Order: sequence, then structure tokens, then C-alpha cells
Amino acid sequence: GKVGEARRQVWLARSEDGGRSFPVEGKAWSRATGACGCCGMKIFADRTGRVSALYRSATESVHRDIYLLWSNDHGRTFDGQLLHKWDVNACPMSSMDAAENGKETVAAWETGGQVYWVRLNPQGGAAGKPTSAPGDGKGRKHPRVAINRNGEVLLAWTEGTGWQKGGSLAWQVYDGAGQARDVKKQLPGIPAWSFAAAIAHPDNTFSIVY
Repeated sequence: GKVGEARRQVWLARSEDGGRSFPVEGKAWSRATGACGCCGMKIFADRTGRVSALYRSATESVHRDIYLLWSNDHGRTFDGQLLHKWDVNACPMSSMDAAENGKETVAAWETGGQVYWVRLNPQGGAAGKPTSAPGDGKGRKHPRVAINRNGEVLLAWTEGTGWQKGGSLAWQVYDGAGQARDVKKQLPGIPAWSFAAAIAHPDNTFSIVY
């Protein structure tokens, strides 16, 4: 087909024999959104068998929106939803994340220098409006998210990082109702090209690895 970010799409190759073989890939979703060339797509599966994916569009090369795809039939068909709009004539070079606790799934992404997270519906799509990290959102990238058995959410992200440039790590914990708990924490010393990983433990505590 035609080339360019505005004509890119999410493609899927699905195995039915445990990964021993794959058929020819096909389009995961029929809607023509484009796909950002440098932003990392996140695909994930929960314990109900639902398969989901987060990706950034490139519609008309300027609509760098976040889309959620989900499949309730093991990847045979997908539905999609626009989660967050962002018009910028550039690739944000961002990444996304998702996590689940066996009952709930949460997803996180960057829009306009700020990071956001949202709970997902059990049958697909977002369960409400996105929640932003506290404070002024400038230069925030690479959100990482974890959710414990109580439904509390840890959101971690980088601040001030860029091309060949390091920055700092920041994080915020939210309660089961989505309200920020305590105050945002920050730690310097993130090297260039690096970001964190967020982990929820069986005792409902969290860890951050960076």
C-alpha cells in the first residue's frame, strides 16, 4: 500500500497452535488512523483472555492521538476507542504501559508532555476519564503503571528526558477511588534512553525498578 505514517496501521499475526506457526498477518482494525513511527505500541492480555493494545495514531500526520484496541474473542476481531487527542506535527517518541490485578486493568500514556492513566472496562474500552499526574505537566514521558489487589495504582514516569538526555524519576500512588494519596515523589538520576518499571506485590506494596 501507500507509504507514510498517516497510512500505517496496526497489524496482527495470530497463532492457534501455541506459537509453532502463524498465518499471514492482517489488519487488526479497519479504521484508518495511521500509526506513529517512533512511539512504542503496548499489547497486553489479562486473565479473562481479553487482548488489548495501546498505540498512537498519525492521522493526517498531525493527529497523534492515543487509541485502545481490544478483542474478546482471542484476537480474531478487534474493537477500538479514541482515548486521548493530541495534535502535533511531530513524533513524540513516547511509550505506553498497562497492568492488571486479576480484577481490573489500567493503562497509561503521554499526551502533550503530561502522563495519564485510566481504568479499563471488563468488556473493553475505558471505564472513565483519564487521570493526569499531579502538578504542571511539562516534559513528562514514559509512564509505567502497576495496580495491587486493593485497586490502588502506582504511576511512575520520567521528567526532563529527551534525545540523548537524561532526567529524573517521579511517581504517585492513587487509592482505589482514583484519588492521589500523599504527595508526588521525585528522584534525580535517570540516564539517557532509560525509564522505570512499576511492580505490585502480593502484600499490596509497590516497587519501582530503574
